[in-house]
This record gives sequence, structure tokens and C-alpha cells, in this order.
Amino acid sequence: MSKTMTIDILSSIKGAQPSESVNQLFDVIKNAIPSNENSLNNVNRNCVSVNNLREDVVIESSALEKQLIIENFPNKKNGFLVVAKVIEG
Repeated sequence: MSKTMTIDILSSIKGAQPSESVNQLFDVIKNAIPSNENSLNNVNRNCVSVNNLREDVVIESSALEKQLIIENFPNKKNGFLVVAKVIEG
């Protein structure tokens, strides 16, 4: 499957434009070679060690970023963005 897709199709963001940094990111992803540095990679390539997680830090978004997120969010209800339930109690 060597079909090339445009950045707006891949990102699903209205009006997305190609950029050199995005093209470089896709090149890195396409050329990535899985690492065998630890035994977890040999067992299950779909897991992440909790030691490799970044610190959870709140970063304030600009008004333009917030507007883009709201415009492109799939579900909204009563002024809130609706996300899928991921944890059952």
C-alpha cells in the first residue's frame, strides 16, 4: 500500500497545510526501527513502561488553538466536548 495521503486527510483537521516539520515527522515514523533494548519489547510491542511516561503538566493553549480544537471536535453537548468513556467503574 504505497498510496500517498495529504496532511489534511491524515490529520482530519479542516484547512491543515503541509509543513516541513510534519513531513520530517512522517519520515522518522516510516523509517523507525523497533528497539530491542529491553525484554518488554520482545514480548509485547504495544506497551509502555511507566518509567518512560512524561510528567503530567497543564499547558495553556492560545485562543486560536482552542478554537481549532472546538471546531474539529467530533462530539459536543451543552457546550462541552464529549469524549468516549474509557474507564468503567
